Amino acid sequence: MTHKAGFVNIVGNPNVGKSTLMNNLVGERLSIITSKAQTTRHRILGIVNADDYQIVFSDTPGVLKPKYKLQESMLNFSESALTDADILLYVTDVVESVDKHSDFIAKVAKEKVPVLLVINKIDLLKGNADLLEIIDRWKALLPDAEIFPMSAKENFNVASLMTRILELLPPSPPYFGKDALTDKPARFFVTEIIREKILLAYDKEVPYATEVIVEKYDEKPNSIHIMAVIYVERDSQKGIIIGRNGAMLKRVGSDARRDIETFFGKKVFLELFVKVEKDWRNRENKLRAFGYIEQ
Repeated sequence: MTHKAGFVNIVGNPNVGKSTLMNNLVGERLSIITSKAQTTRHRILGIVNADDYQIVFSDTPGVLKPKYKLQESMLNFSESALTDADILLYVTDVVESVDKHSDFIAKVAKEKVPVLLVINKIDLLKGNADLLEIIDRWKALLPDAEIFPMSAKENFNVASLMTRILELLPPSPPYFGKDALTDKPARFFVTEIIREKILLAYDKEVPYATEVIVEKYDEKPNSIHIMAVIYVERDSQKGIIIGRNGAMLKRVGSDARRDIETFFGKKVFLELFVKVEKDWRNRENKLRAFGYIEQ
């Protein structure tokens, strides 16, 4: 029996459902999902193992025109996904305009590897005529792509996409251990969960100006003690994050703790602190320290 393995990289614009799709394909909640753009900042690998195959899914940040150094680094993660894929999943939806970020789509069109185009959120359409019109427009832009209309939220047509991925997977030994679920350490998922709660709890620019670093992660057989620092860019943001009498920070902490306990299946003691790191999104040394630029 020939073993198959390969990298399936998920790319597309912000907010089209890339993270929801990846979580459906992997079967674990690895990528944080909120309705806000720029939720995913890193490339996150999710690994699916069976006796005769290993699929390494890679969720990338949404493609955007960079406004500051952090976003430049996020775009680099997305563009690097074009160079090391065995199969490329380009995810769009029925809402966004077809030619958004056409320069990136042009790069996808030149790909030599199989491109599977996922048109997500078809549950929002009234009828088939609208879907056929969207498919025709995409066929003109990506003539070689195979098209999969889908609703990742409703889990509709995800199974047929998975079947096609398995058919296209090249013969190869596994790239990771067969018990691996991701390439990221436990601390990474703690920071992602806390960051998700910040995205849900605060408005405007505040969530995008925050970064979370785990300073202590002490795991015992039945419990984990975590100390994490939320970095912001300005003193005024620190006040907003903490809230009146610490109420907002307490809410973020309790919401995050519940999800971390579910993720790891253990009792969690979570302490959160807030510090100001001026203009960190434009400082290369800070972006390196926070893992956005390779060492």
